[in-house]
Amino acid sequence: MLKQNDLGRVAVLTGGWSSERSISLDSGSAVQAALQKMAYDSFMLDLADPKNLVQALQGNHFDCAFIAMHGKGGEDGCIQGMLESMAKSYTGSGVLGSALAMNKGLSKNVWSHLGMPTPSWQLLWPGFDAETVVKKLGLPLLVKPVSDGSSIGISLVERADELKAAHSLAMNGCAQPVLAESYIEGEEYSVAFVGDHIFPPIRIVLSGHPFYNYQAKYEDSRTRYSCPGDLSLAETAWVQSLAWRAAEALGVKGWARVDMRRDQAGKFWLLEVNTIPGMTEHSLVPKAAAAEGMDFNHLVAEIMHTSMAEAD
Repeated sequence: MLKQNDLGRVAVLTGGWSSERSISLDSGSAVQAALQKMAYDSFMLDLADPKNLVQALQGNHFDCAFIAMHGKGGEDGCIQGMLESMAKSYTGSGVLGSALAMNKGLSKNVWSHLGMPTPSWQLLWPGFDAETVVKKLGLPLLVKPVSDGSSIGISLVERADELKAAHSLAMNGCAQPVLAESYIEGEEYSVAFVGDHIFPPIRIVLSGHPFYNYQAKYEDSRTRYSCPGDLSLAETAWVQSLAWRAAEALGVKGWARVDMRRDQAGKFWLLEVNTIPGMTEHSLVPKAAAAEGMDFNHLVAEIMHTSMAEAD
């Protein structure tokens, strides 16, 4: 087991330039506060401008990095590749695992090929025919950016004539792919792991929201979290196994959170894997850790030491 001083100077990489920048800053601040409480030699580095990324990293001395950058640039293999070119260790998944997990279409392709349950989907390109999409996937649909997080830009589509507006919202003015996915009526669950330790599933109880959107995550105080939830021991073991296999199939390692839905017949469906989950007071991984008696400081240390041990 690595010791605290074996890590050297830790850079908490935060902020970034994605739509999740503000959440990333909160995650980075929380991680940095925990590291300081535990007397790690650490500092927080806000990588706000991709044009100055190389200069920012090379201009600060550090031995390893805790990546707290959510979304594009931080979670898609970009910063991971840069750190590897500098021979720096870092938390979480490598370049390939990060890139596959960030792209929901690629994730679902891998899972489908392996026979894992994931809702039917189709990529929407400019000029798509709404009636053809609805004929293939049915209604209602979820329309979301292929590579984004925090449920930003997601719409529930209940009529074919709503599809074009949902597509525009998901694109957010950028030339990015958009995913249409069959909506699973049921309950939200999430399973997190650090190293080879899988935490109990969290059931997310929504109030007034059809899915776990940005408002339900960060603004609605009525959202409730149950951990451990209402699953039987056998169901819990199955969900944990499914989450682990889903992450492993994408090459995800270190730590992550796997999101899924359970339909009204009791079947679980994979939605996505988050390779750099939130570490704020609203975030699910700290809640899952707390359910097993692991406080936030301990969680941060486990993520650091597990990732660095795997890198050796």
